[in-house]
Amino acid sequence: MTDFGQKTAVCNVPAVDSVITAPPVFSQRHRALGIGMVAIIMLIAFEYLAVATAMPVVAERLDGMSLYGLAFNASLVASVIATLVGGRWSDTRGPLAPLWTGLAGFGGGLLVAGTAQSMDVFIAGRFLQGLGGGMFSVALYVLIDRVYPPELHPKVFSLLSAAWVVPSLVGPAITGLVVEHVGWRWVFLGVPLLAAPAAVFLWRGLADRPRPGAEAADAGPGDPGAADGSASPGFAKKLVWGVVVATGAALMQYGSGAGIVPLLVAGLAVLAVALPRLLPKGTLRAARGVPAVVALRGLAAGAFFAAEVFVPLLLTTDRGLSPTQAGLALTGGAVFWSTGSWIQGRGRHDRRVILRTGTSLIAAAILLTALTVFPDVPVIVGFLAWCVGGFGIGLVYPTLSVLILELSPPAEKGANSASLSIGESIYSVVAVAVTGAISTAAHRSAASYLVCFGLLAFMAGAAALSSGRFEHSRAPGTMET
Repeated sequence: MTDFGQKTAVCNVPAVDSVITAPPVFSQRHRALGIGMVAIIMLIAFEYLAVATAMPVVAERLDGMSLYGLAFNASLVASVIATLVGGRWSDTRGPLAPLWTGLAGFGGGLLVAGTAQSMDVFIAGRFLQGLGGGMFSVALYVLIDRVYPPELHPKVFSLLSAAWVVPSLVGPAITGLVVEHVGWRWVFLGVPLLAAPAAVFLWRGLADRPRPGAEAADAGPGDPGAADGSASPGFAKKLVWGVVVATGAALMQYGSGAGIVPLLVAGLAVLAVALPRLLPKGTLRAARGVPAVVALRGLAAGAFFAAEVFVPLLLTTDRGLSPTQAGLALTGGAVFWSTGSWIQGRGRHDRRVILRTGTSLIAAAILLTALTVFPDVPVIVGFLAWCVGGFGIGLVYPTLSVLILELSPPAEKGANSASLSIGESIYSVVAVAVTGAISTAAHRSAASYLVCFGLLAFMAGAAALSSGRFEHSRAPGTMET
């Protein structure tokens, strides 16, 4: 593969000998930490997949079908705010406090949701769960950067992507059995019990190493208060914009699900005003450096996740498959996601090639899946296409996670990791809301499916065209304005 380190100082690929001599992810030094991280991510993945399966029963039992959409939105709104706080906290005080706070909040939210006697309390639990999950995820990025050597970052993120495979394979089936034979509450109450041993491994993995604090988080001249962790005026303003963005995203989701077009348009307008003030300057036009990485994650993940919403719907309602059969397509995508992640984490690769290949595969997979709207096209085409799409996102997702750490100066790794997560969430919300509204308005006709898949393929194609714009010839963390 081509080593493009000659072109930019911020995207150097590790030399061959440094890769060979780097300790493996599960070496004795990293074993407990690696096991703890993977176990917790597996539980978070299971919960993410389980909620969609259990939610219809939850809404019925708590007499809250009218608040069905808000039960999903609460977690999203909270996570946007939490990633901002978690990123700031990690940059100024180190990742450990937000990591454990986020994990406690996630578990506490599950306990509140699992014991809720009304839909209002259940939604409050989902909000707390989103706060904890958002804070934990961004702190984990900073922790990985400070604990693992740079040459191990691709393998670590590949490992965390692989942690989603088993939950994707067995999660929906296990959730169905638990809901049917034990009760829906244990879908939420069981995870905190299982998370306790994983948290012990994580604690042991961190106990025998120097505290990964904020030793590198020096305040910049324009950010007073960063060094001591106090809330600067700049961050307070950013937090306000975060709340506005979360509100706009919730309006879009609710408007799309309820068929209220003015509400959807209002949410989109709010995002158009607020999002550029929240993400790194130049993100919406994929300016070189950090903004391009955030934009690439949003475009690629938004296209993939929005299309994934339509895959089981198309296969069940139009092609007559059972939910279990249609779910095999998503399972195939998850397995190949892990395969793509494993490949990008092995050896040296030209990241321009990895990103361009991955995003192109996502676009091709979406277009091929769209062909299954025609009765003469075998459904196996849709299954194979989604495996291709999973492989593509597997190449792209962890590569961008590594790049956001490499391109960020020490004092901004948490903030930029938060931007990466926020961009992914908001781009996905917009893609799902817009295509969902089109599909609903057209009564899920074949033509509406083609239009929706076409728009999502265009998103992935735009990511492919801008896949090389992460390179920058200036110092790490700088970005084109």
